[in-house]
Amino acid sequence: MRLAVCAEMVFTDLPFVERVRRIHESGFDVELWDSRTKDISALKATGAVFSSMTGYTSGSLVDPDTADDVVRTAESLIPAALELGVSRMVVHPAELIDGHAARPVYRSTGGMWSTGARTLERLGRLGEKHGVTFCLENLNTILDHPGIPLARAKDTLALVEAAGHPHAKLMLDLYHAQLGEGNLIELVRTALPYIGEIQVADVPGRCEPGTGEINYAAVAKALAEAGYEGTVGMEAWARGGSHSALDAFRAAFTVYAEDKL
Repeated sequence: MRLAVCAEMVFTDLPFVERVRRIHESGFDVELWDSRTKDISALKATGAVFSSMTGYTSGSLVDPDTADDVVRTAESLIPAALELGVSRMVVHPAELIDGHAARPVYRSTGGMWSTGARTLERLGRLGEKHGVTFCLENLNTILDHPGIPLARAKDTLALVEAAGHPHAKLMLDLYHAQLGEGNLIELVRTALPYIGEIQVADVPGRCEPGTGEINYAAVAKALAEAGYEGTVGMEAWARGGSHSALDAFRAAFTVYAEDKL
C-alpha cells in the first residue's frame, strides 16, 4: 500500500506549498482539493507525488439538468492534473459548496440512479482519453453532508458497478462509511475490485487514526490479506500535531509479514 496525506488538513499554519514539501519529505504522497487556487508550478517543484485532487467544480452527477457541468468542469481540470502527475480525480454524488449540498435532496429517485451511472460512465471515457481515473467518493449525510443523495458507500459502489468503466472507480472514504454504515472490514472486502483509492480519518472528530473508535490496524490487516496494493490517504485533521498525526497514520497502516498470517 502507498500512503498519502491530504495537504489541506495538516500543517495548516504553513503556506500550502510548504505543507506539500513537509508531507513529501516525511515519505508520503500528497492529496489536494481545488487545484484552481494552487500554484501548480510551485507544487510540481517540490518533487512530491500527487495521488488525487478534486475532479470537478460545479454540477451534480445525478441531476440531468447539471450533469453536463460536471463533465465540462472535469475536463477543464485535467491539464492541471496531468501537469502534477495526478492519477485520480475525485467527484461526489452531488454538488458541494463549502462542503454543503448546493441543492439539498433527501429522497433518491430512479432518475438520479440512471443519470448518475451515465455521467460516471462519461467521466470514465474522459479519464481513459487522458490517462486519469475519476473516483466517486461516498459521503456521510448524518453529520457533514446532509442533503446529498446516493452518498452512502453502498450507493456509490452500485453507481460505479453500473457505470462499468475501468476509469471510473471508488474513492472509498472510511470516515464517512463509519458514520453512515459501519462494518468497514466487510465493506472494503466487498468493494475491493472497484476501489481507486481509500481515505481514512477516525470517528468522532475526523482526526488521525488512533484518536477515535475505528480499529485501523485491523482494517489495514484486512486490506493486506485481500491483496490491496493501492493508495490509502489520510484526509484528517491533526489532533496531536501534524508530525504526530503522520506518525500515527504510518503506524496504523504498516502491516508486517507476520501480521498477515
